[in-house]
Amino acid sequence: MPRPEYLEPVHDPAFGTVLTRVTEPGQQIVEGVSCRPDYCRHRYSSAQAWNADQSLLLIAGGCSGMCFLHGQTYQPLFHRASSHQCEWHPVDPERMICMHDQEIYIWFPRSNTTKRVFAPQGYSNFQFGPAKGNLSQDGNRLAVRARDATGALVVFAYDLSTNEKYPDIALAELPGESTYCSISPTGRYIFCNQRMNDETNQAYIYSVDGTRVQSWEENHRPGHGDMTIDVDGQDVYVGTSKAGPDRNHIIKRRLSDGFITVLAPAGDSQHISTRNINRPGWAFVTYGTDSRNTSKPGWVPYHQEIVALRIDGSGEVRRIVHTRSAKHDYHSQAQASPSPDGSQIIWSSNWGEAGGPVASYVARLTWE
Repeated sequence: MPRPEYLEPVHDPAFGTVLTRVTEPGQQIVEGVSCRPDYCRHRYSSAQAWNADQSLLLIAGGCSGMCFLHGQTYQPLFHRASSHQCEWHPVDPERMICMHDQEIYIWFPRSNTTKRVFAPQGYSNFQFGPAKGNLSQDGNRLAVRARDATGALVVFAYDLSTNEKYPDIALAELPGESTYCSISPTGRYIFCNQRMNDETNQAYIYSVDGTRVQSWEENHRPGHGDMTIDVDGQDVYVGTSKAGPDRNHIIKRRLSDGFITVLAPAGDSQHISTRNINRPGWAFVTYGTDSRNTSKPGWVPYHQEIVALRIDGSGEVRRIVHTRSAKHDYHSQAQASPSPDGSQIIWSSNWGEAGGPVASYVARLTWE
């Protein structure tokens, strides 16, 4: 399939899904601002790309800051030079919540105005994750990774609605190196990932008062995923297991007790996103380019596909679109991320040309 022209809708020939290329690497995206020639894309699978009412779509990779597109037509609207760590508020479409140095602030991208929320003494290097942090689904709580007055690495929960800071959790006391921390969707837990010296990854789960609830010491069991709220109101992490006995399967794991449910057979699932916060019960899976998808017995056949997977354990799958992203580097990874209502999915692709320009694409789907 030829690479789609910029902003010209086409159909995936296998599934009939309407898709549109929404960025143009190397070209001017708004007046005076051009995208990088090698990539112009959304940020990451577990980062919310659309605002709460889906009127704005954020392009943060290769845009010299942040470029905002119309969330439905994908026409460029405006550019902001901010390089701070900001995430969309999940309820208020006009707000982003940001961290920088030793403060949390609200940013209104349309007017480019800010409002300071929290700036305590004795802390520095506030980080939203970094890179993999989200707010709770009601928009009230978030996890702040920071340095305390002694320079030690800590994480703490903060409630925007009550202006309450929760106790510090000493990350320096954990084995390995801290890579990121995030609040859970309900706001009850803080999830932290630690990279060990052997490059394996362990997870540590705390209640917001600092009590350790769980530690998952198997490598990425699961990883490369996202958190959501299950049908029973429980926080779960949905991702790919990199350890036995369910290695390479997609699993969900409860934060409260570590209980695991296998959701899909083995395959080359690269990233899982549950940013479809207003359409719960599904996860969006990006499958990669590994030939074992079609040649290894028992592996799922979703070669270079984005699929929606029910997380109830039924195994129900909805095949959506082909990514057509040839394996090359980090920026060429598809890293699909759905809109809050699950009606749109953004991903990145070099369109089969390893080393070629990476653009972002959006697929649309309807739900019966």
